[in-house]
Amino acid sequence: MLNVLRKPIISGLALALLLPVGMSTASAATTTEKPSISALTAPQLDQRYKDSFTIGAAVEPSQLEGKDAIMLKRHYNSIVAENVMKPINIQPEEGKFNFKEADKIVKFAKENNMDIRFHALIWHSQVPDWFFLDEEGNEMVNETDPGRREENKKLLLERVEKHVETIVERYKDDVKSWDVVNEVIDDGGGLRNSAWYQITGTDFIKVAFKTAKKHGGEDVKLYINDYNTEVEPKRTDLYNLVKDLLDQGVPIDGVGHQSHIQLGWPTLQQTEDSINLFASLGLDNQITELDVSLYGWPPKPAYATYSDIPADVFEAQAERYDALFKLYERLDDKISNVTLWGITDNHTWLDDRAKQYNDGVGKDAPFVFDPDYKVKPAYWAIIDHK
Repeated sequence: MLNVLRKPIISGLALALLLPVGMSTASAATTTEKPSISALTAPQLDQRYKDSFTIGAAVEPSQLEGKDAIMLKRHYNSIVAENVMKPINIQPEEGKFNFKEADKIVKFAKENNMDIRFHALIWHSQVPDWFFLDEEGNEMVNETDPGRREENKKLLLERVEKHVETIVERYKDDVKSWDVVNEVIDDGGGLRNSAWYQITGTDFIKVAFKTAKKHGGEDVKLYINDYNTEVEPKRTDLYNLVKDLLDQGVPIDGVGHQSHIQLGWPTLQQTEDSINLFASLGLDNQITELDVSLYGWPPKPAYATYSDIPADVFEAQAERYDALFKLYERLDDKISNVTLWGITDNHTWLDDRAKQYNDGVGKDAPFVFDPDYKVKPAYWAIIDHK
């Protein structure tokens, strides 16, 4: 994820649970009032959960200095690139790999004894067009001749293998967990009809995982990552795909649950059921892109500025985070990492989504630290809960 706009699949029950803009104090959650102290010196979030799972943040290279760097060093012991490790950034032209920005994140993590997640080796978005052009420069998906289609499939799988091999060989001693393929299940269920799938079927998934395992070694941890893993039909279709791949000997170690969620959606029970479902296959679970939006779907209306967000909305968000982390902690034998898709509320992809649906106006606030590097009620909820 991300930089694309997601439409969650919301059941009637989930819609009823959503807390809309302008909720009353009576309908919001309440927590014991705590001071909004500086997050730069507040008790360390990663240490609170050191016996359960690592705590991660998604970053851009520009955030590896200043207050953001201080935040990373203080509260997080895991790190993932928000964008610079995606295919279009790593190999924008065939055979021309660009590791400059990715190397900055790896260097920062190593210097600060942080785990590194790699996101993502193969994805249908933010991928350069050349992957899907034949040797004459024609779009592979438009080919109708059976023989040439088979040639195109072979060429694309060779490109997958080369892409994965080159990256894994470079970072195999540094990266702990890999998002090998990202978002291969469609919103309505079934395999996403991406160019990868149209040309190779599921073979691109198999080749990506097998190549990563071959070059990453025995200790490498390989994940299939997706959003809306908590809801049907996507959850069951992802489960069936993973089970089938495992039965074929594809080396999948775990499932990444993006967890771009809302105040009232999905339910905690749906989240718990999903984690337990994939754990039943003997797989690890990671919460890979957590943020808790203040809005339902679509995010309309939205607060124009951060200061417009009422205190009771932040209290409701704190209640949501409290319940989530209590669940994660209870299931910590099945969860190895919880990564938030950002550091503080001053940088989140959700702002762009809110603005798109509100004529260019809108501010979201999905994290536990505010734009001024102070703690929010949500921070106290997950640092203090018992």
